[in-house]
Amino acid sequence: MTTKTLRAGGGFSVRYEPRAALSVLGLLVLTVAVAVVLIGTGDFPMTPGEVVDTLLGKGTVVQEFAVMDLRLPRVLVAVFVGAALAVGGAVFQSVSRNPLGSPDVIGFGQGATVGALAVIVLFQGDAAAAAGGAVVGGLVTGVTIYLLAWKKGVHGYRLVLVGIGAAAMLTSVIHYLITKANLVDATRATVWMTGSLDGRDWSQFWPLFAVCCVLLPLVLGHGRALRMLEMGDDAAYALGVKVERTRIVLMASAVLLVAVATSAAGPIVFVSLSAPQLARRLTRAPGPNLAASALMGSALLLSADWIATNAFGERQLPVGVVTGILGGCYLLWLLVTERKAGRI
Repeated sequence: MTTKTLRAGGGFSVRYEPRAALSVLGLLVLTVAVAVVLIGTGDFPMTPGEVVDTLLGKGTVVQEFAVMDLRLPRVLVAVFVGAALAVGGAVFQSVSRNPLGSPDVIGFGQGATVGALAVIVLFQGDAAAAAGGAVVGGLVTGVTIYLLAWKKGVHGYRLVLVGIGAAAMLTSVIHYLITKANLVDATRATVWMTGSLDGRDWSQFWPLFAVCCVLLPLVLGHGRALRMLEMGDDAAYALGVKVERTRIVLMASAVLLVAVATSAAGPIVFVSLSAPQLARRLTRAPGPNLAASALMGSALLLSADWIATNAFGERQLPVGVVTGILGGCYLLWLLVTERKAGRI
């Protein structure tokens, strides 16, 4: 991978990899383009030009209502949910040094689901309470898995194995809660569990936006340290990384990102698994590729939402169904690839 250095005045310089930089720029353009197309899609169709004019304040009253009140919040929730899930997945895959070290494989997504379902089924909580339950469930699961995987440090494969076991147990708890629910609560829980962007408005966006504004820069700021952790604890120590403190900060941030994303849109599966791997293959750069992963996650979720709302005629699907189908195919391909490479 070719690396170039951009020099500025005062001795300041930035090293960058041209292919990675172009990939990030291309993903940014793709994300914006898909977002504009998705905003213009619906019972009141709009061209991309009309969408852009409306966003700039030049649309009609009807267009402004359709865009600003109905469609833009949904699209922005998709953008930040996709970015949060992808960055969370990139962190866990780097910490565990395993492409299967994804939050929805090692139990964190299931923990958030249990928290939300417990609020819905046991306490008949509303949507806001369910969102809070998802955050608490995700955090409790993250702490528990970390403690169970701890043995003079957290080894990647031990974290994955403990997480897979926790995911199996949490899945059983999910089924138990569904059986204990009455018909109305069971229906609400089932709809929430599919993962959907339907009906998302500014009330879901602003808490998600606030958390992402804090945690995404925090994780991106630890990108170099995370890259050192991929080389192993001893190498990271030798390069001056405070391993355990860095690992705890990154894992806590990743768990919270996944939990908040789940609280905003439900358990949308496989984005956190596939987005970091696709970003790494696109950039062909070592390390977690956090910026590329975030944009890849946003582009994937926006594309999946477009497919869910347009590819099946009048019958719209929850976006979680589409990501599950596409992600399942990707997981099978990844397992075959890893097996051929002798890594599993």
